[in-house]
Amino acid sequence: MDAAQQEATARARELQRSWYGEPLGALFRRLIDDLGLNQARLAAVLGLSAPMLSQLMSGQRAKIGNPAVVQRVQALQELSGQVADGSVSAAEATSRMEEIKKSSGGSMLSTNSQPTPSSGAPTVRRVVREIQSLLRSVASAGDIIEAADALAPTQPELAEFLRVYGAGRTAEAVAHYEAHQN
Repeated sequence: MDAAQQEATARARELQRSWYGEPLGALFRRLIDDLGLNQARLAAVLGLSAPMLSQLMSGQRAKIGNPAVVQRVQALQELSGQVADGSVSAAEATSRMEEIKKSSGGSMLSTNSQPTPSSGAPTVRRVVREIQSLLRSVASAGDIIEAADALAPTQPELAEFLRVYGAGRTAEAVAHYEAHQN
């Protein structure tokens, strides 16, 4: 990839961050991991071609042009959070994904799919995901690591926090969170 292509890709990812909260490659990889999908299945649920999904993930394209697809992405993000916090089973998630796939946008979630306060305190995974999402919405992983490196000599614990939550995998952040609970 030449310098112009790298610059265009970086620009596309920054646009994605401003429009969708994070680069679509990271968002789609998380959906794939959390919902047990592969790229072809994710593309099918979203109503995108596999090449279009690949272009969005790699930063060759910046924007999802179809508003219904954007709404399906949002519905899958919510479903992913519900699977992560245990309020939706894998079997139920599969059936919900079929509903999302068939939808043409608009409100796709049934009233019983909203998070319920009766389920008690949020799970560790959900708390960790919120922290990760917040950090990743304000800086790229590279910028977070750079900040962590700058803090490391005087604030090693804070530097570790930034590295784990800002640039690490969710499983690592969950382990860190659990290790630091009193």
